[in-house]
Amino acid sequence: MKIDEKRPVGRATLRAGNAAAPETAPSDVVGVDGRVIKDTTSIMGIPEQELTPNVRTAIMALMGEVDKMRKEMRAVRERLRSAEALADHDALLPLLNRRAFVRELSTAMSYAKRYDTPLSLLYIDIDGFKAINDTYGHAAGDAVLNDVARKIIAHIRESDIAGRLGGDEFGIILPHAAEKSARAKASSISSVVSRDPVLLEGQSMGVTISIGSVMIGPDDEAEGALSRADKAMYTAKRFSRQTH
Repeated sequence: MKIDEKRPVGRATLRAGNAAAPETAPSDVVGVDGRVIKDTTSIMGIPEQELTPNVRTAIMALMGEVDKMRKEMRAVRERLRSAEALADHDALLPLLNRRAFVRELSTAMSYAKRYDTPLSLLYIDIDGFKAINDTYGHAAGDAVLNDVARKIIAHIRESDIAGRLGGDEFGIILPHAAEKSARAKASSISSVVSRDPVLLEGQSMGVTISIGSVMIGPDDEAEGALSRADKAMYTAKRFSRQTH
């Protein structure tokens, strides 16, 4: 009986009966059913059998250099991100420095103006801080700064932004907070600081702060808003002295 059924095998065609077996290369594998499995190994899309040993070595070296460059670029990007984070933060406290704080304030002001949402600013000063430094030393002053910074961070929302404006002065940006809410937040932070003394060499020392609160208008600029808040803080400080 004559059989002329054909079926594909790899790139060749195997005919049943007395047909010759398909041609194979040394790297090919012939399966149990007679199918030829071609070796398709390639480097950068070029079949390996078309590469001379020298070309193969050169390509592999090039691929190694490319991989090394990618790793170095990732490391550079990580260092840049770390440097940017350090450049934005105060050298002593876990807060933004003044430059970064003013930048964030400008961004918050643009958002509030665009979407017509309330925005307030708190300006904080530690009462009698110079006397603390003069009496107990700068190490004690640094301890007080860190203590106040820690309490500020613990008593603001995730959306709020705190920074050190210089010396013993701090600022807090309060998005979506009108005047009443800002004043309530100022009172809360002031109470937390005053009722929890700072421990200095085993001794507790009471610390108080003065806070100025202003609501930012659509025509305000960052430095102007800070100046108004600073004046409000000194007004609060004078009032506190008169009542004690």
